[in-house]
Amino acid sequence: MFQQTLHNRWLRVLVAGVGTLISAVSLNIFIVPQGLYSGGLIGVCQLIRNLLQAHMNVRFFGADLAGILYFVFNVPLLLFTGRALGKSFVGRTLLCATLYSVFCSLIPIPAQPVIEDPLTSCLLGGILTGVGSGIVLTCGCSSGGLDVMGLFLSKKSGRLTVGKFNICFNFVLYGIFLFLFNPAVVIYSVIYNYFTALVMDKTHQQNVTVQVLIFTKEEKPELPRYIMEKLGRGVTYWTGCGGYTGQELRVLCVCLSKYEIEDLRHAVHQMDPRAFFIIQEGVAVDGNFVRKIAS
Repeated sequence: MFQQTLHNRWLRVLVAGVGTLISAVSLNIFIVPQGLYSGGLIGVCQLIRNLLQAHMNVRFFGADLAGILYFVFNVPLLLFTGRALGKSFVGRTLLCATLYSVFCSLIPIPAQPVIEDPLTSCLLGGILTGVGSGIVLTCGCSSGGLDVMGLFLSKKSGRLTVGKFNICFNFVLYGIFLFLFNPAVVIYSVIYNYFTALVMDKTHQQNVTVQVLIFTKEEKPELPRYIMEKLGRGVTYWTGCGGYTGQELRVLCVCLSKYEIEDLRHAVHQMDPRAFFIIQEGVAVDGNFVRKIAS
């Protein structure tokens, strides 16, 4: 059922919205009442919120200021990286970031922890946040924050990956937390983020590599141009011969991520309704192959 949903771009966005809701609920219900912090941009927003409330008594009509700050910071970030990452990616990210900000702002934060044991709260919160974030990524979307900046920097520099950027940023952020707060707060926050990342990797399926062989009798260059320009993937093609008909045909070979299949399928059906293609999932790819956050 879920795999069928991934083949519809509007359902993917809807499911991604559900993923942002799960992440926001787990953060506000299990983590924030314990006085713990997330990593990334939302962690920065939590830090600024607490400092503003503690030293300037800043409130925003009962809404959580961290969610509002998250949206405010994401807008210039997306404007800065939009040209490099593409309008489609920016549009989906802006939608998910807006939903996440709204959910984080409006979901009531319990005055007392729902679960008294902080370690249990970290584990449960990390699992739910990881599931929610993994769903968002699997749907070819992003809730913004460090993923956007990390993807932008990885495109500018082949040596820097999104994961490396996130690790470096969070290392500095938790260093600040260690300086400002009790070490126990930092330790539990790290545990929460570790389980979030662990579960997110297990849930996230979009970087499952897929090889597609397209057999077409059309010699028009529109399809390989679409693959290279719109999907940002390399394509290799050669001339084949039908064993039964003896007619010449074109065979196109492309490797891409699982969530990009529907866009390619739609393009093939539009350009050559009689084309035949083979999809093989889980192939091993090494070398110069880009693993994307979204398309």
